[in-house]
Amino acid sequence: MTGPIRSVSQAFAVLRLLAESRTLSLSDIGRSLDLSPSSAFNLLKTLVAEGVIERDARTKHFAIAPAWADLEGVRDTTRNLIDRAQPLMTAFAQSSEAAVGLWKMVSGERMQLVAHAASDAGMRLQLADAQRQPLGGGAAGRALAAMQKADDAELARRFASVRWQVDLSFETYVGQVRDAAMRGFAIDQEYAHRGVCTVATGLADIGQGFCLSASILVGSRTESDIAELGAALCRVRDEILRRDD
Repeated sequence: MTGPIRSVSQAFAVLRLLAESRTLSLSDIGRSLDLSPSSAFNLLKTLVAEGVIERDARTKHFAIAPAWADLEGVRDTTRNLIDRAQPLMTAFAQSSEAAVGLWKMVSGERMQLVAHAASDAGMRLQLADAQRQPLGGGAAGRALAAMQKADDAELARRFASVRWQVDLSFETYVGQVRDAAMRGFAIDQEYAHRGVCTVATGLADIGQGFCLSASILVGSRTESDIAELGAALCRVRDEILRRDD
């Protein structure tokens, strides 16, 4: 099985972005999806020609065409998920003294932080609002890949786009994704960010690529503590999914 067609993935990323933001300029879309101005222009021009999106002649902003308005349910999915997850994330951040994040796959190349929570511990990590990272990066990237059952070709594509802080072979990365699939959560020990250990788990059955992460300082927990942190994060995930029933 081959990996996704990049142009198709980018087209759907544009639609998801517009479903959440209503209207955006060419530069906004290009910056959000890491597209060059020419690539963004050609992609948007094609979507306009197909009648999927429209361009306002006055503001020069783009929006989803009325005939495709049902895609605005994407925005509601994200908002509803955040509303359900935020109190549970906040409680878990306090009890575990970890920085907790909710990540969303926004394209075939990137994921974005859509919600986060931190503890009030004296020594704590803090996630930056709306930060983005390569789709294959960190524990979140491994958790998404495990949840999506990505094959080796797709894993290689995602792996290649990441600038690892600590040397990591592709073979080890694949093994870590497979381990994540078996135990339900992924672990990143400093490969993505020096001094940081992160566990993450995918949220299946939501409709897009979403996952939860919890980050702590390296050396602050034993291996068994980290495994318990991952298992506890899975319980938070399950509670979020139950609230959607």
